Amino acid sequence: MTRIIQILVAAGMFFTGCNTNQHHTKDTIMTPAKPQPGHYSKTDTAKLNLSDEEWKKALPADVYNIAREKGTERAFTGKYNLHKDTGTYYCAACGNPLFNSNGKFESSCGWPSFFEPITKGSLIYAPDNSHGMQRTEVNCGRCKAHLGHVFEDGPPPTGLRYCINSVILDFEAAKKAGEQYGK
Repeated sequence: MTRIIQILVAAGMFFTGCNTNQHHTKDTIMTPAKPQPGHYSKTDTAKLNLSDEEWKKALPADVYNIAREKGTERAFTGKYNLHKDTGTYYCAACGNPLFNSNGKFESSCGWPSFFEPITKGSLIYAPDNSHGMQRTEVNCGRCKAHLGHVFEDGPPPTGLRYCINSVILDFEAAKKAGEQYGK
């Protein structure tokens, strides 16, 4: 009986999103957020504590929905779901480095999946008991933006699957050899 319930919950997550929040973003892909000067930084590690009003002014509507309202994008619609470029994924709300591309894997869940964060402090976690499920919410370690959830069904070496919304990610490709010298 427990196995049947697990299968039904997994099927529900597949069809409604791993977040299962009823707020869905538009089908169109918007440019990653670049909040007002001083908020977005790929090098500043200072914690951000802005009001919802400040975030609403700084973020595009789709990013605000995910980051502050714990929304989710529909499965298989995110621009980074099948993305394979080498580089770094940052929080689209604040610029905090979150994941390296070498930690990304194909999970077939419909969202970008990673097996480890770039550093331990990149992410913070919170229990999420919404929708009759017990899950672990993943938030940005700098601005506390909602990113997605983490599950214990990932590949080695961690066994974790960070199921993350593309909308809340900003990607920077790694420089190729010779690129920094203008070749």
